Amino acid sequence: MSGRSTLQPTDDERTVRIARKRFVRRQWARRWLAWRGLLALFVTVALVAGAVWLVFFSTVLTVAGVEVEGAALLEGDEVRQVAAVPVGEPLARVKLEAIAARVEQLAPVKAVDVSRAWPDRVRIAVVEREAVAVVERDEELRGVDEEGVVFRSYDARPTGLPVVRITAGTRSDALAEAAQVISALPADLAGRVDHLEVRTVDSITLRLRGGRTVFWGSAAQSDDKAEVLAVLLDQKASVYDVSVPGQPTIKR
Repeated sequence: MSGRSTLQPTDDERTVRIARKRFVRRQWARRWLAWRGLLALFVTVALVAGAVWLVFFSTVLTVAGVEVEGAALLEGDEVRQVAAVPVGEPLARVKLEAIAARVEQLAPVKAVDVSRAWPDRVRIAVVEREAVAVVERDEELRGVDEEGVVFRSYDARPTGLPVVRITAGTRSDALAEAAQVISALPADLAGRVDHLEVRTVDSITLRLRGGRTVFWGSAAQSDDKAEVLAVLLDQKASVYDVSVPGQPTIKR
């Protein structure tokens, strides 16, 4: 009995064994935490690298076509041709600013927005210019917008748009000034205008229906000029000068 009892571990020995087991478990836990962090970092790096490769270098997300929105005067194919979008190139690497710069060179385009339409399209949204008048020179009719940009042709004079007559010496800044005058005219006065004659920035003349003439000058103070002219038109005259609205004159 005494020999058998000597084989039984003492309380101290059991305590040491338990402590050793706990120590080993803690060591493995620490190692697992360290390895788990490294494993998570490795997986994250692998996922990021894979995503970068997929988006920027693989053939999975390459440009397959171009969508054109907002084009009415322009044909969609015309916009696509000028845009020169690199079909087959990874969509993420397409230079959107360069595409927009090329499309903006088209005269009818006032503004353009180019964006990526995932997974494989480039979207080009254009805002076209709107004509405020028709420029007439050498029997040719061209539309001009509020900024004085000539951007389209007409086969016949469209209804509702005043005509601007220019000469070979009329500069673009004078045409832009005339466009500002037209935009400032009240509807009732605009309806009386047959056409505008433009020579320089400071020499804009309105020819009214019925033959009367209005020397307008530049686009400066157009609101004041319109108010003064509305009063003067009640007087019978052949020529009205509102180029200096504070000192208008008439000629009978």
